[in-house]
Amino acid sequence: MYLENSNPYSISKQHSRDKLHILERVSCLFDRGSFTEYYPDNGEKNSGYDGVITGYGMILGKKVYFYGQDFTCMGGTFGYHHSRQIIAILKEAVADKKPIVGIYDGGGARIQEGAASVAGCGELFHMNALASGCIPQIAIIAGTCAGGAVYSPGLMDFVFTIDKISNMFVTGAKVINEVQGTDYLIEELGGAGIHSKTSGVAHFRIQDERSCYGKVRKLIDILPPCYSTSRLFRTAAYHEKDISGILAYLPEDSQEPFDVKSVIDILLDDESFIEVQEEFAPNIVVGFGKLGGITVGVVANQSLCKNGSIDCDGADKAARFVQYCDCYNIPIITLVDSTGFVMEAEQEYKGLIRHGAKMVHAYAEASTIRLTVILRKAYGGPFIFMGCKQLGADKHYVWPGAEVAVMKAEGAVAVICHGKLSELEGVEKEDYIKVQLEEYRKNYMNSKVVLDRGFVDEEIRPEDTRELLYRDLIRLKDKPVTENVHKKRSNMPV
Repeated sequence: MYLENSNPYSISKQHSRDKLHILERVSCLFDRGSFTEYYPDNGEKNSGYDGVITGYGMILGKKVYFYGQDFTCMGGTFGYHHSRQIIAILKEAVADKKPIVGIYDGGGARIQEGAASVAGCGELFHMNALASGCIPQIAIIAGTCAGGAVYSPGLMDFVFTIDKISNMFVTGAKVINEVQGTDYLIEELGGAGIHSKTSGVAHFRIQDERSCYGKVRKLIDILPPCYSTSRLFRTAAYHEKDISGILAYLPEDSQEPFDVKSVIDILLDDESFIEVQEEFAPNIVVGFGKLGGITVGVVANQSLCKNGSIDCDGADKAARFVQYCDCYNIPIITLVDSTGFVMEAEQEYKGLIRHGAKMVHAYAEASTIRLTVILRKAYGGPFIFMGCKQLGADKHYVWPGAEVAVMKAEGAVAVICHGKLSELEGVEKEDYIKVQLEEYRKNYMNSKVVLDRGFVDEEIRPEDTRELLYRDLIRLKDKPVTENVHKKRSNMPV
């Protein structure tokens, strides 16, 4: 096996590129001494080592399957046999219902193999798609991942990138520069920062390789087992937590922004929250945490960015995360504090309707436990989009004083009183607006209407939120995991 007969020169060759060798990567990722190099029989004649190591090992006591490209062997390129080895270990992971981690460090399809290498990539993409929703698939971009080969990690659940090492692109900088007459650097098209902040391809961006493998280990640890028809709850892990000071994190003025992560942290078990896609669409926060030892997914509006309003990227981010949680019956806790949608012509041109529909579809189709809390305000669309009762939430709560309305008072008065306002001027107009704003806020811009009509379930005290959410998780742990709608599949807007 390769691990037992590696060439020390290969290790130094990787170090000269400021990268770890595949052997070092395996030892960083897996518990000490737990990795077993293993090449499943894929029905082909063994043609020897082909630039990819496959096997399985333990990560914090959990069994995880693995494949890793070796850049020192044919540049880690995808040949047909190379791809088939990855497919074989991926099939083993699916059969065993265990997560798989893949390290990508290669130059794409192997040119000298012609169409065979392209066919191998296509077969791998097919297997990535079949494994989706069955087992967690985690990709680490520990070098270059180029050409059509990028669609393998692109089909996976979580993509990790590393500063100054990771590069992902379909078309390289050299080709684009020649065609367009530009002078892009490779990092400007496919670097870790680009995919973490701009494209949204990367879910995590890590400063260095060793820290990356530590973050992967932490993610593996928090993800629940891949049992698609059951929920496992560790009730003994719940402990009382004093959150009586939770309102101290919120400004008195409901229009003043605050960091919703402070509320997430106080509601969840200490230091358990792992944010996903932190740098992409920061107006929406998503991530995993634990509440009483139970793994939950969290979706929240971040008022520090765009007032927590929903835009195309934020809707995509939330929809994808909700879908992932639903695949594995991970309960979803949604924290609402939004003034509406991002009102820009660019968003309309980009397809805010289409992208927003993804978010609605994801919440409406989900059958996992869904618990929603309106913290301060939910104007218009976000009341619906952020997992409302009407989309199937199991419990929909509101904090005292929360503002629930179609729009902000100023906009509503401008529309409702348009005729009268056109007849007034000066001080008289200002006084009239002031009276109408007070009337609107009193009669319409509060939670009384939605409470009276049962559109939300209950007004709760902020300091009781953690305990109530935990009780709901326990009470709902045996709810059906699928809706009784017979069809082959849904057709989510894309």
